[in-house]
Amino acid sequence: MRLLLVEDDPNLNRQLHEALVGAGYVVDRAFDGDEGHFLGDTEPYDAIVLDIGLPNLDGISVLERWRRDGRSMPVLILTARDRWSDKVAGIDAGADDYVTKPFHIEEVLARVRALIRRAAGHASSDINCGPLRLDTKASKATVNGTALKLTSHEYRLLAYLMHHKDEIVSRTELIEHLYDQDFDRDSNTIEVFVGRLRRKIGVDLIETVRGLGYRIRDETAGA
Repeated sequence: MRLLLVEDDPNLNRQLHEALVGAGYVVDRAFDGDEGHFLGDTEPYDAIVLDIGLPNLDGISVLERWRRDGRSMPVLILTARDRWSDKVAGIDAGADDYVTKPFHIEEVLARVRALIRRAAGHASSDINCGPLRLDTKASKATVNGTALKLTSHEYRLLAYLMHHKDEIVSRTELIEHLYDQDFDRDSNTIEVFVGRLRRKIGVDLIETVRGLGYRIRDETAGA
């Protein structure tokens, strides 16, 4: 999953970035409202972590502009503990959740996971597809209870397909959500990762839809 982090404090930005990357996300960063607005308006993110107190353009204004322009990605806002009015303004502007400063990094990670799950229509931290199980909390996947040894790219690809199971996902969409803005993107790498995943999963769950992309199918759902 690809995230945008907009936080002007260098230390907090670094800490959150390290934690989110460590949790398996691809993360683009911005340090002011103008840059954050531009990235959120032009790149497809699965979720955004947005500070309210930003230079150049405050977080509330950034969020209002996104929503006015039809951007519907989940947004988690960061607010000061003693500014309850910021929380209300953030929710009214279109935020999906908030965390008050100071906070534990684990809380941010948990809320981001929940936002992404809910946006994809999943209530539980576990996503199942036949014998395949994705534990989004632990960032692990198993087949019939046996853990899969996946690289970070393989896990992100599998996680995206699992979050959108039974949907056709194009190669372009996968590239946009698996790599940050500075990565030299090559669609051929997606085919390589899909091939590796198929071998490691060992069961025929990932379908190639010719000319359209890939789909992971939960055949048990219709049984």
